Order: sequence, then structure tokens, then C-alpha cells
Amino acid sequence: MSAVLPAAGSRTAGWVLRRAARAPRSLGRVLASAATVFLLSSVLTFGLGAVSDANPAAAVLGETATPADIARLDHEFGLDRPLWAQFGSWLGHAVQGDLGRSWFTTLPVGDSIAAALPVDLSIAGLALLLAVLLGAAGGVAAALRPGSRLDRAVTALCTLLGTLPAFVVAIGLITLVSVQLRLLPSGGYVPLEQDPLQWLRFALLPALALSLDAAAGIARQLRTSLVGALRENWATGATMRGLSRRRVLFGHVLRNAAGPAVTVLGMSVPMLIGGAVVTERIFNLPGIAQLSLRAAEQHDVPVIQGTLLVTVAVVLVANLAVDAGLLALNPAARRRPAPAGAR
Repeated sequence: MSAVLPAAGSRTAGWVLRRAARAPRSLGRVLASAATVFLLSSVLTFGLGAVSDANPAAAVLGETATPADIARLDHEFGLDRPLWAQFGSWLGHAVQGDLGRSWFTTLPVGDSIAAALPVDLSIAGLALLLAVLLGAAGGVAAALRPGSRLDRAVTALCTLLGTLPAFVVAIGLITLVSVQLRLLPSGGYVPLEQDPLQWLRFALLPALALSLDAAAGIARQLRTSLVGALRENWATGATMRGLSRRRVLFGHVLRNAAGPAVTVLGMSVPMLIGGAVVTERIFNLPGIAQLSLRAAEQHDVPVIQGTLLVTVAVVLVANLAVDAGLLALNPAARRRPAPAGAR
């Protein structure tokens, strides 16, 4: 018996070590893919500015600028160098946090983004939280009573919300909540660190407008996954052994069925950022979308490039978090066939 126990323990330890070694390789592949996407996005972002027909020196100096003045300012901006040299210098500084200076205000682009980005992150974070809460509640409620009136009502509501653009929902919420009921302000912003309660009052409507589409997608995916998982033999067997349906759902089924809903949540991040362009204008929010729109109107290429690059980075970080969550929820995703010699 004493000889068997160490052998079993060594096999268990070896299994644990192999499992631990596989997860970093999977996460490493995700990181490598994210790095590739970031590099390609940086090339496209810089290329958009390079192909622009705007003459920044002439725009900054005005109509009275002489060719000598324009040439001098082009040299200061580094625009007289080859494109590959400009890109290498821009990307090298960007990965260190230096996104250059605005051509018009001469302010560091990083400072402007640092002032605007917390607005978007706080609104998007609240929108994601609302999407998870509303979507999970609707999906679980519908899955517990498949085919019932509640299930049909949730499905119909999700279908309706999935067809409404964010700006339509925003206008409807302003009309109902702000104008008719006078419960929340229709625009403006207060920083979270300044007054959390006032921040919530100003952020709730735009976050709700952005969250409903994501909540509908989460609810649909979660409902479908839960209904299928509850019909599996192992779930039925657990119920027959005396476990309550609620315990089976929340203790076992939900973790296995949450993968598609988490994927939908990750896919919602780019849509939240894209929808922020409209919602920021409707709710008068001083976010990064308004910063990029003003820069586009002025042809301020460094600001445009900086906002695009930061937006891509935020989306990639969100996708990395989703991939890590999927690996945690579904350990089978980390498995891959072991080499024949290792078995």
C-alpha cells in the first residue's frame, strides 16, 4: 500500500503540472494574436494619417504662410522624413506612452486622451455591468421556464432591443426618464472621483442606452445554452439524486453554459465604443469620441492617430480579459492532444 500511494501521488502531481503548463501556452497564443492585431492596427492607423491630403503646416500657420515657413514647420513635425522613418519613430514613442503633440493646440496627445478616456471607461464599465445583470437575469429566468409566457416575453423583448440602435434608445430614455418623469438629467458629466452619486445620476442613462443591445444578446445566448445544458444527462441525473433545480443551475450548469454569453459580452465592447460616438453627442459627454471628432474636423492627425490607437488597445485588452475568462470557465479549452511519447 505504501508503494501505491507515492505512485498515485506522483501521477496526480504530474497531471497538475501538465494542466498548469498548458494554460500559459493557450494564453500565450492569445497574447501573440493580440500583439499581431495591435501591430497591424498601428500600421493602418498611421497609414490613414499618411494618406491624408491635409497640409498641417499650412493649416497651422494660416493663409499668409510662405513656402519657407511651411517647410520649416514640416521639418519640426518630422513630415519631411520617409514614411517608414516616421512610422518607426511614431510607434516607438507610442508604445512608451508618447503619442506626440497636437498640431493645433501643441498639447500632448496623451494628456488629452487621459482627460477624455476615463469618461468612456466609466460609462462603458457601467454599461457592461448593466448588460451582465440584465442579460443574466433575463436568460436565467427564461431558461428556468422554457416555452412559458415569461420565456416568450423575454425572447420577444430581446429581439426588439436587438433591432434598436443606441441613439434611438438614448432619445427614448431622455424623453421618458428626463423629460416626462424628470428622474435623471438628460446630459452632462461629473467625474466619478469628484462625486460618485452625481456621476451615477449623469452616467446611468447613457450606460443604459449602450447596454440594452448587449444585454439582449447575452440573454439570448445564455437562455439557449442553459436550456441545452439542463437537458444533459448529467444535469438530469443530479436532479434525480435530490439536488434542487436551482442548485443544479447555479452550482453546475451555469458555469458550463456561460461561455457563449461571455463571448457575446466580449464582442459587445467594440460596439459600446462605436456607440459612444453617438451617445456622447446626445448626452453631451466629454469623452474620447468627441475628442476624435473635433480632431477630424481640424485634420489634427496626431490626435486622430492617438485616439484610434488607444481605442484599439482598449478593445484588445477587453478581448484578452474575455479569453482569460473563457479559459477559466471552460478548462477543456486549454486541453490539446499530448504527444504520443508523453503518454
